[in-house]
Amino acid sequence: MGAWSSVLGGFPRSRHVRKVLRDYERGSVTHGELEAAVAEASALLIGAQLAAGLTYVTDGMVDWHDIFRPFVESWRNVTPTGLLRYFDNNYFYRIPLFTGKPEPKGLVLAPRVRRFAKLAEPAGLKVVLPGPYTFAAMSEVRGLEREELAEAIAKLMGSEVRAAVEAGARAVQIDEPLLSDQEAERDEAVLAAELASKVAKEAGEAKTILAVYFDVPKAEVYEALLEAKVSCLSLDVIDAPERAAKLIASKGLKEGCAALGLINARNVYDDDLGKLEELFLSLTKGYEGEPGVTTSTWLDLLPYEYGIRKARILGLLAQRLGVR
Repeated sequence: MGAWSSVLGGFPRSRHVRKVLRDYERGSVTHGELEAAVAEASALLIGAQLAAGLTYVTDGMVDWHDIFRPFVESWRNVTPTGLLRYFDNNYFYRIPLFTGKPEPKGLVLAPRVRRFAKLAEPAGLKVVLPGPYTFAAMSEVRGLEREELAEAIAKLMGSEVRAAVEAGARAVQIDEPLLSDQEAERDEAVLAAELASKVAKEAGEAKTILAVYFDVPKAEVYEALLEAKVSCLSLDVIDAPERAAKLIASKGLKEGCAALGLINARNVYDDDLGKLEELFLSLTKGYEGEPGVTTSTWLDLLPYEYGIRKARILGLLAQRLGVR
C-alpha cells in the first residue's frame, strides 16, 4: 500500500530569519529586505521537502507569528491583542479581538502561491489556514455571536481558498486543532465540519484536508468530522497511539482519503521507522481509500535543524510505505 506525504504545516525559523524579523520590528531593516529574507528561507524549506520526496510541500510560513495573525492583519474589524499559550505548547499567539464581522483588505494565500508554486514542482504546493470554528472559538468577540463570526470567517476563507487554487495551489489544509480537546462536544464538531465543507467547496479539484491535532479526538467528535465534505481527514496518531487505534477500529478512517500523523513534531528524537511502518499498516489494514502520512503537528515547535530532520524522516517513512 502506497502513501502520499506532507508535513502538517509551518517550519521553525532559522537564526537569520529570527534576526531579520527582530530588526524589522526595530526599524533597522526595510520591508523589502524582510521580504527577501523570507523568500530565501522559504525556498530553502521547499527544497528540503522536495529532497525528502514529499508529495505536497508548504512554503514554511516562517513569517507567520501564529496561525491567525496573517488573516487578522488582512481583515478589518479585528486586531491582535494580548498573548496566550497556544494549547499546551511552549508557544503563544495573540488573541484576535473581533468588534464586528471581518471584512477583507487583501488576500493572504494567493500571493504566496504565485511566488512559490513553480518552485514547489514536481510536488504540489499546499496552503494551510485556520479552521473557522477554531479561529472563532480562540478569539475574543464583541458585537456579534460567536457562531455568526465563525460563519463570516468561513466565507472569507472560502475566498482565500478559491484564489489560492486559481494561483496554483494543489492542496488546501483546514486546521481545527481545538476539536482534539477532550472537552469538545459533538455539536461543536458538527458546526466545524459544516464550515470546513463550505471552505473546501471553493477548492475545486485540489485536495482538501481537515486536520485535527495535539490529541486524538473523542469518538463522537471524530464521528461528526468524518461527515465533513473534504477530500481527506488528518488525525494526530502518535500523541496517543492506543486511543487512535481504538478509535479507528471503532469508527474507521474517512472514506476516500485519510492522513495519519505519525512523525512526532513535539520532540527532537528520531522516530522509529520500523515501528511506525507496523503501526501504519495495522491502522490501514483493509482500508480501500488513499492513505497519507504526515507530522503530528506543525514543525515550528522545534529548533530549526530538527524541523528539517523531521521532514527528512517523514520522507523516509513514506518511501518505506511506497509513496504514491
